[in-house]
Amino acid sequence: MTSLIRAIGLAAAVSLAALPAKASEIVELELVLAVDASSSVTSWEFDLQMQGLSDAFRDPEVQGAIQAAGERGIAVALVQWSGRDRQVLATDWMHIYDPSSAVEFADELAATPRFISGGSTAIGNAIEFSINLLTFNAYEGLRRVVDVSGDGRTNQGIQTSQMRDSAIAEGVTVNGLAILNEDPSVDHYFKTNVIGGSGAFLLSATDYRDFARAIKQKLLREIAGPPIAFVPPGPPSATPDLAAPSPSPHQTVEAREAAAAWQPHDGLAFPRAAE
Repeated sequence: MTSLIRAIGLAAAVSLAALPAKASEIVELELVLAVDASSSVTSWEFDLQMQGLSDAFRDPEVQGAIQAAGERGIAVALVQWSGRDRQVLATDWMHIYDPSSAVEFADELAATPRFISGGSTAIGNAIEFSINLLTFNAYEGLRRVVDVSGDGRTNQGIQTSQMRDSAIAEGVTVNGLAILNEDPSVDHYFKTNVIGGSGAFLLSATDYRDFARAIKQKLLREIAGPPIAFVPPGPPSATPDLAAPSPSPHQTVEAREAAAAWQPHDGLAFPRAAE
């Protein structure tokens, strides 16, 4: 059954490679939302994740950030993951470029059932699966990002930091949203092992009730665009890619304002309003 789940999830992506070659549609951002569906996540907690994501794409601020990012729009897909062989493309790629298309994607998220229920925690395999989805789809993103949310540490499958490094080598940024209800220090694990790449950052939610707030802030940051690297005072950092967001000179005024709403702390980016 686990192999079937993974195979179904990959089929939609890999089948595109077998189609006659055609030009991919260029978008400002390709974003994979990788949602934890492991045994530690109850049905109620999973529903809170999906509700929070759906609400975020209905939010006028997020819709404004999408329009401000550029006229090409963004492409987004959602993955559910748990153990080594348990990943599935749960909500297929959609091109989002205005409020109407954002609401359409929100409706898709709201209607998406839980395909994976239970299993171990294999973040490395979830990243690998997400990279494959970014490679085989109908879009070509000027930026490519995997957004991993979860409440635990890898206990099965590929070493997380190894797959994170592979993502960086492919030009993919991995961001994290650590949910602290099961393990109050899991954010440190995410910081060390999960996030990486150009402008990578980490946010935390105190529990699943706090997920909606955190995912909205996270999407605003991811959609706004890559920051200029922040180098904290003192000795050179071993991870200069863990950047605090500064606006790109090519961004619109709205995107620069979204980036300005964040500030550096300990080499990571956090919302000013949260402090």
